[in-house]
Amino acid sequence: MQAIESVLFPVVCKINEYLSNYILVFLLVGVGLWYSIKTRFVQIRCFGEGMRRVFGNLTLKGGKQDSGMSSFQALATAIAAQVGTGNIVGASGAILTGGPGAIFWMWVIAFFGMATIYAEATLAQKTRIVDPDGTVRGGPVYYITTAFKGGFGKFLAGFFAVAIVLALGFMGCMVQSNSIGSTMNTAFGIPTWVVGVVLVAICAIIFLGGVQRLASVTEKIVPIMACIFLLGSLVVLVARITYIPATIAMIFKYAFQPQAIIGGGFGYAIKTAISQGAKRGLFSNEAGMGSTPHAHAQANVAKPHDQGVVAMIGVFIDTFVVLTLNALVIISTLYTADGPLAECGAAAASTVLTKANLAQTAFGTVFGEKLGAMFVAVCLFFFAFSTVLSWNLFGKINANYLFGKKNSRRCTVVYSIIALVFVFIGTLASNDLVWELTDMFNNLMVIPNAIALFALTGLVVKMCKDGVAAAKK
Repeated sequence: MQAIESVLFPVVCKINEYLSNYILVFLLVGVGLWYSIKTRFVQIRCFGEGMRRVFGNLTLKGGKQDSGMSSFQALATAIAAQVGTGNIVGASGAILTGGPGAIFWMWVIAFFGMATIYAEATLAQKTRIVDPDGTVRGGPVYYITTAFKGGFGKFLAGFFAVAIVLALGFMGCMVQSNSIGSTMNTAFGIPTWVVGVVLVAICAIIFLGGVQRLASVTEKIVPIMACIFLLGSLVVLVARITYIPATIAMIFKYAFQPQAIIGGGFGYAIKTAISQGAKRGLFSNEAGMGSTPHAHAQANVAKPHDQGVVAMIGVFIDTFVVLTLNALVIISTLYTADGPLAECGAAAASTVLTKANLAQTAFGTVFGEKLGAMFVAVCLFFFAFSTVLSWNLFGKINANYLFGKKNSRRCTVVYSIIALVFVFIGTLASNDLVWELTDMFNNLMVIPNAIALFALTGLVVKMCKDGVAAAKK
């Protein structure tokens, strides 16, 4: 087994490097630019409408739906998937490698990603199928087969479904549970196997309870985890209030003069800053990846446009609120004049701190080392746990597409049991190959999704025009 891993690991790493550095960044940025232009910047024109739909009738008790979820429950499920460990580790990694300026490029990517997620959500709504028993089936596999009829469409949809079941449903949940087990062990001394048993028990109840139980949990856990993180971040930022102007100035300065902190020539430095911001941003908000449309397909709304504008707010919350606050905490505590990484180049910084403990160190400067580690551990628990729940649903929908046509209930039970095994194993051991394979399948599922998004441009533009016109009446 070790011999196989030693051969596979460098191959998978090389594939991921090529995909993430070249193909996917250009593909996902291209989709975002394309839909921003084609929808005449729907993320600006309809931002207010999206905020009103999300916060105008906000409730943590959406109630039992006849089928699917309420619009807010669907958004909460999507945010649960988006706001994962990537918001803490991802932002840290981007700053560590690409300097504080990488955050500026994260903002740019998220801005265009809001148009992409609008397209994904509206298409998921338009092509979803509601079974006689009320089960809602929707997501990229359904709009892929709408875009491409016949064998080619079935191949692309099958390729996507296999990739997402492996990437999110199984190995992705293992990666998230590993983060939960290791951080709870480090911060509180709880044995990882105990964390695993408790996690599996809770997940089993939710996994087997169907969409309604998942919706009931996510609509409560997402606002709670957001409030905990926001409160802790604001405490740090208030304590470091005198450094906030310098923090914001560094984000903009090093976005356009990255060589001052990354080192090397301007060309190399600007490429590093942009690529880090783009990669981390794209895989934090998941716009264009094809994961969150599964949640938005479940929403009970009058028109696809209604959920499209709600979906945009999910990307906004993920990047412009949660990820930005984490970045401000890190930069204001570690990179300002009295910080341990002040005037420290990216290469030197990575030898001082790693992306894994960057956030813990940042919060620890105000909370104290132990309390800072505990705070980050609690946040990571909520972030990773909610991600496990949403990813399990996304994988389940695709497992049923592949294998559940004759007996959906049996497929769901078998899938859930396998997923729980992966969750438990993840708390006990980390495997670098599993992490890389998760990234690889995560990367690969973007390709068929992006191809379908380009192919269905006309349909999205029509839904956008109709939705905007109806909103003005």
